[in-house]
Amino acid sequence: MASLFDKLESEAFRKGIQARTKEAEVWFAKNVKKLGKLGPNVLKDDRLKKTRIKAGDMVMYTYDPKLKKTLPYYDTFPLAVIVGKAPGGFHALNLHYLPPKVRAIFLDKLNDVTNNQKFDDSTKFKITYKLLKATSKYKYFAPCYKHYLTPNVTSNVMKVNSSEWNIAIFLQTAAFRKKSQRYIWGQSRRKY
Repeated sequence: MASLFDKLESEAFRKGIQARTKEAEVWFAKNVKKLGKLGPNVLKDDRLKKTRIKAGDMVMYTYDPKLKKTLPYYDTFPLAVIVGKAPGGFHALNLHYLPPKVRAIFLDKLNDVTNNQKFDDSTKFKITYKLLKATSKYKYFAPCYKHYLTPNVTSNVMKVNSSEWNIAIFLQTAAFRKKSQRYIWGQSRRKY
């Protein structure tokens, strides 16, 4: 699959949009929205690389929750920042539980806790639950913090390169079940 990320970055470059600026954020939000709902086929994008689940990475994958019958709602296609190991799996921040504008605000704050500011293959988030809980600066984590079971990951885990984080947060890839996105975002607002 030709890279959606390459296409968007090229269009932004032709428009004179400088990467990692507020102007770029607004441009990506507007232009990604025009693409409409994207499904798991985005996992075939050339810019995404198959990876293992590692703390500090932003990843995409499909997921079939063990407790889906009792959950009030859930996302079967998370866009997740891996926080760390957990019994039977891992803890992650599923950014789909936040509206896109809030995702952008939260990502800006999380960029302060990366291991470097190169935004290349070496760049990772350095976050822990303790750090997230310690300050109101990261208040948006509350509705996103999830425990995922590794056996319930139903696709390859694909890493989103740090240079594409600002694009990925605007892609319409959430696959919520049982409740609408609008309802879920309303519930999330109550938590932060």
